[in-house]
Amino acid sequence: MEKAAKRNEDTVQRVFLRSGWGWTCIFVGSFVFLLSFSVRRSLTLSLRHLSRLAVAGGLWLGFRKLLCLLENATGSCYEPLSSSLELASGTNGDQPLLLLHEGETKEACVRSGMLWRGYEVSEDALLLCLCCLLLAEETAVFGPYLSLGGPSGAPLRILFLFCVLLLSLWVFLLLCLLAYFPRFPTQLLGGALGCLSWRVLYQGWYRLGPSWYCPGRPGVGLLSTQSKQDEISETLCESNDTEIN
Repeated sequence: MEKAAKRNEDTVQRVFLRSGWGWTCIFVGSFVFLLSFSVRRSLTLSLRHLSRLAVAGGLWLGFRKLLCLLENATGSCYEPLSSSLELASGTNGDQPLLLLHEGETKEACVRSGMLWRGYEVSEDALLLCLCCLLLAEETAVFGPYLSLGGPSGAPLRILFLFCVLLLSLWVFLLLCLLAYFPRFPTQLLGGALGCLSWRVLYQGWYRLGPSWYCPGRPGVGLLSTQSKQDEISETLCESNDTEIN
């Protein structure tokens, strides 16, 4: 019963954490779409900015498949033997006998209530780090956008607030994961992969500028357009004042 309860608790935790990508896409995607569409009224530009989420989602799914293959290739499934067999063999209860099951995947092994031992990278740490960095990057343009006088109605401000609250929640869950479920080697590798993904995308590829193969960085085509509009309006106002005088 204790093993079943622990397994169910672990399943609920993993389902909740992996659903974090869906919540991140919903709030960040709504914020990015509303921000870009309110400036340019261009569906093509809005979809180009939303494609960054699609790229990050494809990268997350690719990492999940790759890590699953790595775990199945390097790990093994073991079945703990009963206590009667342990007593008959004269082994110590602290070191139970394990029966190797070859050809089992990790998912099937854990579902059957057996033990899986092998190389592992924390997908939870990877996902939380990636979501936190993505939220920070995508919402960082809101400050410069407001300073340039961009239109910011109540829906846009509410979505920005939800994104900030979601970022705070993911940071809190990451700290709880490290404090109450410490598996530092695997969590360190997972966090490193999440940071590496952010570094490659936002600090590398997206800096190349918008093109057919690159969606560009957040705010590209939005902040520059807003500043140009402000310059044009200031020029028109100055010319009108000159004509009046």
